[in-house]
Parts: sequence; C-alpha cells; structure tokens
Amino acid sequence: MFSPSPYIQASVQGLFSLTNVSFQFTSLVSKIMELEKSIGFIGGGQMAEAMVSGAIDSGRFSAASVHFVEPNESRRKYLQGQFPNAAVSDSAKDIFEKCDKVILAVKPHVLKSIARDLAGWVKPDHLLVSIAAGISLSNLQEWLGTRRVVRVMPNTPALVCRGMSAFAADEQMPAEDIAWVESLLNSIGESVRVPDSLMHAVTAVSGSGPAYMFMILEALSDGGVAMGLPRQTAQQLATQTMLGAAALVKQTGAHPGQLKDQVASPGGTTIAAIRELESGKLRGTIMDAVIRCAQRSQELA
Repeated sequence: MFSPSPYIQASVQGLFSLTNVSFQFTSLVSKIMELEKSIGFIGGGQMAEAMVSGAIDSGRFSAASVHFVEPNESRRKYLQGQFPNAAVSDSAKDIFEKCDKVILAVKPHVLKSIARDLAGWVKPDHLLVSIAAGISLSNLQEWLGTRRVVRVMPNTPALVCRGMSAFAADEQMPAEDIAWVESLLNSIGESVRVPDSLMHAVTAVSGSGPAYMFMILEALSDGGVAMGLPRQTAQQLATQTMLGAAALVKQTGAHPGQLKDQVASPGGTTIAAIRELESGKLRGTIMDAVIRCAQRSQELA
C-alpha cells in the first residue's frame, strides 16, 4: 500500500489548513459585508443619534453605512458634523432605494401620516423598525402595508452603549430579522422581546425610566451640596452609588428590598433617611408616575 512521505503529508495538511483559513476569511468578509449594508433612519433626533453613536462605537456598523433623512436643515448640518461619513438628506425616497433596513425615528403624533406616505416605497426586502412610543404593532403594519415591522422601545443610555430596549414583532417574523434587531439593540446595551400588549408598560419603566433616575440622581447630589459637599464631589458620589447599587441588584439577583435592608441597621442613619422617604411617599409617587406614563402611551396609540 502506498504510504505518502512525511513531506507530502505535511503539504496536504497545510493545504487543508489554508483552505480552512480561506473559508473562514470568506465567511468573515461575508459577515462584514452584511454588517455594512446600508441602514436608514427616518428622523435624526436624539434617539436616532444615540442608536447610531452606540452602534458605531460598538463596531456594529460604520458611519459610512448610515443614511439619515431629517427635514430640519440645522439638524441635518449637526448630524453631518457628528457623522461626517454618513449620508444626510431630506428625501425619504433615497433611503428606500439604498437601504434594506429602515428605522422610523419620528415623533408618535406624526408617524401615521409619515408611514402612509412611505408605504408606497416599501418593498418585501425592507425590514422596518419603529421606535415611536405608544404606536401598536398592528397600526404600524396597517400604515406601512407590511407585516415585516418591529416595534422597539429603546432608551437614551444607548448613547454610551448601556441602553435597555424591548421589542415586539409579529409571530411570523423571519428568524433572521429577529436576530438582526437583537444584534443591533444588544450592540447599544441589552434587549428583551415582549408581547406588543406590554410595550406601554415597557415605555413607562425603561423608556422613560432614565428621566426618573436623573431626577433622583440630581436630588441626591443636591442633598450632598446642601450638607457642604462640592458639587462635583456630590455628583461623583451619587452617580457611582447609583451605578453600584444597580450592579449589585443585577449581579446578585437579590430583591432590591432585601439589599436595602442590609444597609439599614436598627436605629441607624439609613433607616432614619428611609423614614423620610416613606413620609414623602417616594415609592408610591414613582409607581404612580410609571402608571401615568403607561396611560399616556396608551392615549398616544
């Protein structure tokens, strides 16, 4: 029986190795090309800017693959300055000709008229993602004339890749569409899929939640300033405390009330402060705010 020499064996193994490397390289190029497919944003407001900035910083896509449509001239100039390699225009038609993924980042009260105007340009190969608060998935599908729509509720910490987004999609949505949306949202933080019926609650908790946290952070800092701390020091203490408390809940999985009790020793300073917070109905007020926010989201729908 023929037995190849060690040299031939090594050469054959090297050939297979090179072939494997070539295959991996081809796959990598394919993935890069997929990432670089153009993505369009109808509306160039703060949330669109946050999503693009976060996704670029995380390497999800480059500015050169981004197309903005923004009617306000001063905002267009701003976006062009922020993202010099991105395309910025006032024509939605250009986006649907060049992009297969389109993000609808406009205010809820104008989305209906805009969506109906855009419907004529929507083709089967377009994946549409709406980040407008309060607009149901069924309305989006009706207005745009397609079921290939995903409803997303992101939040502004996406600007620093610490966002929390929830999304709802049709049960028949292709798996690759869901994977793409998850990949985009996870590049700017975390994401969770929920039924469309719960998106109003999502809006009230995580969508508007950063505003509540900023108010609490401001109040905590102001309290420190009132007691003599320099503003910068007070803000640093309050900010890191909020970050650390959130991290502790997330990493331990413990109930926030349990962790609160661990800080509040009998007759101590913390329980005295908690008594004041309870007298001011802090928890009830925050819960009422969340409920009212969800109700307003339903009104907008």
